[in-house]
Amino acid sequence: MRVFELKRTLTVPKPLDEVFTFFSDPYNLQAITPPWMHFRIRSISDPTIREGTEIRYGLKLRGMPLRWTSRITGWDPPHGFVDEQIRGPYRLWIHRHTFEARGDMTIVGDHVRYAPLGGRLAERLFVRADLERIFDYRHQRLTELMQPAGVGTATAPSEFVAADA
Repeated sequence: MRVFELKRTLTVPKPLDEVFTFFSDPYNLQAITPPWMHFRIRSISDPTIREGTEIRYGLKLRGMPLRWTSRITGWDPPHGFVDEQIRGPYRLWIHRHTFEARGDMTIVGDHVRYAPLGGRLAERLFVRADLERIFDYRHQRLTELMQPAGVGTATAPSEFVAADA
């Protein structure tokens, strides 16, 4: 199975605890997911997020309705968490979220390891572009939600790499 990686970072002018609190509320995922994906949470297994929590979503990718279930497989407040797809459109999807304090700022990191159905060809033809577009939107929304009005932060470009699993 060919595994690919996406790495992104964004610095936001909010303290670590506030940023982690935002990300640990799964309902905030709707606020940073592109509207064209029609993302909706269907259910959450626990009232508070912790290791083992399962979250079921409905969404559309390329206009196709999908159901996606993630499980929180790592939980390290306020420094990070990991969600893994246990049902959905990928053969493998592991998303590590990291949060690092830098004074009054927080560095938000995303590291996704994924293996699309269709392998390298699918990744080249549309998966990479789709993920770029989704994470561009996500970082734009985070900048809007976490920045004082009229202030922007430069976002590092995505880094895509292929790794053999």
